[in-house]
Amino acid sequence: MIRITFLNNGGKTVEAQPNSNLLRVSLREKGGIPFKCGGGLCGTCRCRVEAGREHTDEVKQKERRHLSPEEIQNGYRMACQTFINGNVSVSW
Repeated sequence: MIRITFLNNGGKTVEAQPNSNLLRVSLREKGGIPFKCGGGLCGTCRCRVEAGREHTDEVKQKERRHLSPEEIQNGYRMACQTFINGNVSVSW
């Protein structure tokens, strides 16, 4: 199991299976990441991986439409497009 910490939700930490989608875990465990569409179209689920960026998958093309290269370099991702393979901490 991996641990995901939702920093804006009082540091709530939950466990999930490896290769879990960040937004789906947030929804299931009441992590609090905001969202509207869940499919990479609106950009509402923009969040920042504060710790554990090395445990995320590659940035998708859908994310590049909503995030600048600088934001991506600084750890910003779209939760609906991000899969986690190790412990991370996220904020939004």
